[in-house]
Amino acid sequence: MSLIVQKFGGSSVANAERVMNVAKIVTETYAKGNDVVVVVSAQGDTTDDLIAKAEEINPNGSKREKDMLLAAGEQISISLLAMAIEKLGYPAVSLLGWQAGFETTNIHTSARIKKVDPSRIRHELDKKRIVVVAGFQGLAKTDDITTLGRGGSDTSAVAIAAAMHADLCQIYTDVEGVYTADPRKVENARKLKEISYDEMLELATLGAQVLNNRSVEMAKKYNIELEVLSSMTRASGTIVKEKTKMEKMLISGVAKDTDVARISVTGIPNEPGLAFKIFSKLSAKDINVDIILQSIGHDGKKDISFTVPKSRGAEAAEALKDYIENFDGTEILVDESVAKISIVGAGMESHAGVATKMFEALYDAQVNIQMISTSEIKVSVLINENDADKAVRAIHAKFFD
Repeated sequence: MSLIVQKFGGSSVANAERVMNVAKIVTETYAKGNDVVVVVSAQGDTTDDLIAKAEEINPNGSKREKDMLLAAGEQISISLLAMAIEKLGYPAVSLLGWQAGFETTNIHTSARIKKVDPSRIRHELDKKRIVVVAGFQGLAKTDDITTLGRGGSDTSAVAIAAAMHADLCQIYTDVEGVYTADPRKVENARKLKEISYDEMLELATLGAQVLNNRSVEMAKKYNIELEVLSSMTRASGTIVKEKTKMEKMLISGVAKDTDVARISVTGIPNEPGLAFKIFSKLSAKDINVDIILQSIGHDGKKDISFTVPKSRGAEAAEALKDYIENFDGTEILVDESVAKISIVGAGMESHAGVATKMFEALYDAQVNIQMISTSEIKVSVLINENDADKAVRAIHAKFFD
């Protein structure tokens, strides 16, 4: 007998038919003699609908009340799934995040999991019940409900698997696994049989939406084997683990991220310490910075450009405004019409010319590169957002066709 954690996203439980389909998958796993814990997201676009309702009432509502509202989405989906499992003749119980033992930080709308006390889940499993847990939520020490941010249900599932030493954590989504590119955008994208934690973490961080990057980071930390597969078909999925048996591919995938804004600070004095002062202002606001480019100084001046999430672009510019006004002729420019395209692969470490091949593909497609960032297993470029899909297809064809 194994302990299996299964997570189902919002599209998998979007309507009554899909809820019953998930119930069949879960009960088939249970009928094989396994203990099963199911983590579920809110149905379909429920979270977006709830956010819209909040905006309609009070766009400046407190984050605490937003968490109270958003947590309702998962409460609906877990109760409906538990009812569907009961309809099929199997015992089930639904638990909210706090009932399942999730203790989080008190940072509303983007809380972090501090620990999971699985005693209630174990108690229910001992009663031979299928346990259905609300993902995305927990409880702070102040007894306030918190949510974990976008993709938090993936993280919830991995956290339960880690706390309970599960044999397998399955992440069910609307695609059949991890692909070399988004199969909805690239016709000949290939499904990978397996991928390493490091490669998956890079892809998730760089815009691949199949897994949340925090969940991959946690799986790597606690050595939880993940399987990404589709709830719509019964095809085998992709295994995410520490080491893969197959020889390292040159690259594992191409990712696109359009949630990017480029901030350019022009005409600042070319002297030591200014980069530190600029980025410390952003760090104080908890704004993540990705690609950074500093021009060679001329006439005693230099320019610094960097990228931040699009939702934080205006905030980043505002955070720098007062400081930058101390210098004559300095400007802050915000460009939200950009996209980040990345290639990821452990094979880059032992193969020369990978970046050159990527740049050649972009040249052939007549796509202009604005900024470049590299690491041992990834190369990212910033381009015009209108060229993003064309760039992904060109790069994928260069490496995989």
